[in-house]
Amino acid sequence: MKVLGIMGSPRIRGNTDLLLDEALKGAQSQGAEVEKITVSNLKIAPCREIYACLKDGNCAIRDDMDSIYLKILGADAVIIASPIFFYTVSAQLMPLISRCQALWARKYVLKKTDIPLKKGAFIAVGATKGAKLFDGPILTVKYFFQAINAEYKEELLIRGVDKKGEIKEHPTALADAYELGKKLASG
Repeated sequence: MKVLGIMGSPRIRGNTDLLLDEALKGAQSQGAEVEKITVSNLKIAPCREIYACLKDGNCAIRDDMDSIYLKILGADAVIIASPIFFYTVSAQLMPLISRCQALWARKYVLKKTDIPLKKGAFIAVGATKGAKLFDGPILTVKYFFQAINAEYKEELLIRGVDKKGEIKEHPTALADAYELGKKLASG
């Protein structure tokens, strides 16, 4: 099994990054091959609504997203990890998500069946404790998963954590992330 971790935080070694690393360790413990990409290290332009993808399922924009499509298509499971900014996923992550319009077109417009079914998991960390903190991001990730043909299987949503590394003080978060990875790779 191949598990792709997509780290959407601009803060390297921050809370989101630490949680994703634990989830990937959990997946590895089940024999999974894991890969992590850090979106803030990539050059990914947002979708420009060129609509070339409606013709053949491929995006006309050439940038680092070209390799990401291959990684997504080759994965058996995808973990999206993002901090919550203004009740949505990070600005760094949104261009990657919007550019998967090409995979959406491939699946829903062109009716191609070349996107293998995979599992999906969402890890999110938000500073506030708002009751609806994760409502918007969950919808975004669920629709992203539909585009890449992934079933939303697992989630780890942490409220009230903000300072870099503060997640280490949370009583269960790192262990919960490890278990998320184990479940995703074993089920």
